[in-house]
Amino acid sequence: MSGTWMTTRAWLLMLPLLVIMVAIIGWPLVDTVRLSFTDAQLVGTSGNYVGLDNYTNMLMGSNFTRTLATTTWFAVVSVAAEMVLGVLAALLLNQQFRGRAVLRGLMILPWALPTVVNATLWRLIYNPEYGALNAALTQLHIIGDYRSWLGEPGTALAALIVADCWKNFPLVALIALAALQAVPRDITAAALVDGAGPFNRFRFVILPYLAGPLMVALVLRTIEAFKVFDIIWVMTRGGPANSTRTLSILVYQEAFSFQRAGSGASLALIVTLLVTVLAVAYAALVRKTAGSAA
Repeated sequence: MSGTWMTTRAWLLMLPLLVIMVAIIGWPLVDTVRLSFTDAQLVGTSGNYVGLDNYTNMLMGSNFTRTLATTTWFAVVSVAAEMVLGVLAALLLNQQFRGRAVLRGLMILPWALPTVVNATLWRLIYNPEYGALNAALTQLHIIGDYRSWLGEPGTALAALIVADCWKNFPLVALIALAALQAVPRDITAAALVDGAGPFNRFRFVILPYLAGPLMVALVLRTIEAFKVFDIIWVMTRGGPANSTRTLSILVYQEAFSFQRAGSGASLALIVTLLVTVLAVAYAALVRKTAGSAA
């Protein structure tokens, strides 16, 4: 059977899937691009052509600049904390001790919880009237009075970052733990015999095996953190005073709360472009890391 016929047959077998993908992804994307060049409202009118006005108004507006800064800060701090906590947890769970299997199973629970459930739990923990965090801090005499952690602009974003880290660092830990299982025992034993301390063993023996998998975890978590919506919407809805509003929440508000479908579509495409740039940059970094490791 010729190679040309095999290729044609493969495309024919893939055709139903391609048609479904175009219908589900392609057409909504094209329609979103069309809407972004109009002043369409969500209800009542299809809108008139306004060119690049939606894009320029969004990019030049103070709301976009402030929201982009909030989103970037949330992504950078939460992902950095998750990477550090995940690696430390993986190093701990890679040791031999009684109850290790149970602890590994328990560590998966935060990541396995639905995001809405996780957000609701943390909202109860931060509750200004009966929250567990206020109770613990007052009993330890760290604070004198109960505080509204999610109601103050100075603490709301930090509280959200803690909740997001608690849910997602187990994913990094599982990826790092799987990589640690591949580190040859004789290499670590030889480094120990040669007198290498814990830091040097980690830096020169273990870290090269972790670099590739951790880069994958970094890519996945950065993209997810940059387009975060659900945990923030459940806990603060972008408040107080828009101090926790991210780009995804701004898209929702523009399109549905303010019913400006045109500007909402343009902002959604801007966010999509930013996430795509991140994905491409990280993919290139992953290939470079894999090539150097090889």
